Amino acid sequence: MKIQNAFRVGLIGTLGVGLGILILTSIVSLATIITYIGAALFLALGIEPLISFLERRRFPRWLALTITLVVIIGAFVGVIWAIVPVAISQATQLVNNTISWVNSGGAEDWFQSLQHQFPSVINDQNINAVTQWLQQNLPDITSKVLQTASGIVQGAFGVIIVIILTIYFTASLPSIKRAAYQLVPASRRSRFADLGDQITDSVGKYVMGQVSLALVNGVLSAIFLTIIGAKFPVLLATIAFFFSLIPLVGTITGSVIIVAVCILSGPPTAIAAAIYYLVYMQVEAYVLSPRIMNRAVSVPGALVVVAALAGGTLLGILGALVAIPFAAALLLIIKQVVIPRQNEL
Repeated sequence: MKIQNAFRVGLIGTLGVGLGILILTSIVSLATIITYIGAALFLALGIEPLISFLERRRFPRWLALTITLVVIIGAFVGVIWAIVPVAISQATQLVNNTISWVNSGGAEDWFQSLQHQFPSVINDQNINAVTQWLQQNLPDITSKVLQTASGIVQGAFGVIIVIILTIYFTASLPSIKRAAYQLVPASRRSRFADLGDQITDSVGKYVMGQVSLALVNGVLSAIFLTIIGAKFPVLLATIAFFFSLIPLVGTITGSVIIVAVCILSGPPTAIAAAIYYLVYMQVEAYVLSPRIMNRAVSVPGALVVVAALAGGTLLGILGALVAIPFAAALLLIIKQVVIPRQNEL
C-alpha cells in the first residue's frame, strides 16, 4: 500500500494515541468520582424493589420513594444513635481508667515488673535506642497520623456524596433507564429494554438478598451476645451486620472481630461466641443463603467465588459487591442473546 501523505497519517495517528492517553488519564483521575457514582447507582438499584413493592400497593411513586428513604435513613440514624453513645462512653471510661492507673503508680510498677522479668530486653541501652528512633521518625509518624485523619474525613465526605447521589438516582431511575433505552436503534429497543429491566431487577434483588442475610446475622448476633453477657452487644451486632454485606469473606471476618472483642468479657464468653458463629456460618451457607439468594440471582457457586475475588481485587469492597450481579447479568446476556444467535447460524 502506497502512503500518499506520510505527514498526515503520522499526525492523525499521533493525535489518536494522544486522545487515548488523555481518556485513560482522565479515567484514572476520576476514579474516585466513578466509584461514588457506581456505589450510588448500585444502592439505587437495590432500593428500587422496595419502591416497586409499594407502587404495586397503589402508592404513587413519589410517596413510595419518600416512605422508603425515610425508613432507610431512619434505620441508619437509629443504628448510629445506638452506637455513638456506647463508643463515647467506653472511650471516656478507657481514658479515665488509664489516667487513674498512671497517677496511682500502676504504670511505673508495670514497667519495673517487665524490666525485672526481661532484663536483657528492657534496659537503658534499648530504651535510649527506642527514644532516639522516635525522635528521628517523629515527623514521619505525625505525617502518617495526619494522613489517616485526612482519609477518615474524606471517607465521611464520600459517604455524604454517595447518599446524595443515591437519593437522586433513586428518584430519577425510570427516566435514566428511558434515556438509556433511547440510545438503542428502534428496531432493537424493545428487546434491549426487556433485557435491561431483567438485569436491573436482578441487581436490585441481589442487594435486597444480601441485606436480608446481613439483617438476620445482625439480629441473631444481638440476641445471642446479650444472652451470653458480652460487652457492647449492639455495637458487635452492628459490626456483624455491616461485615455480612460483603460476599464470601464478610461473615467470617466480622465473626473473628466479634470473638476477639468478646475476650474482654472473659474466655468462656469468647468460646461461646466462637461456637455460635461456627454454627451460624454453616446455617447461613447451607440454609439461609441458598434460599434467599437463589431467588435473587441464579449464578453457579464456582462463578460466585471467581467473580467476588476478581471484583474485590479490582475495586475492593465495592467490586466484591458488584461482581456477583455483574456475573448474573453476563450470564443472562449469554443465555438470551449470544446462545440464540449462535443457534441461528
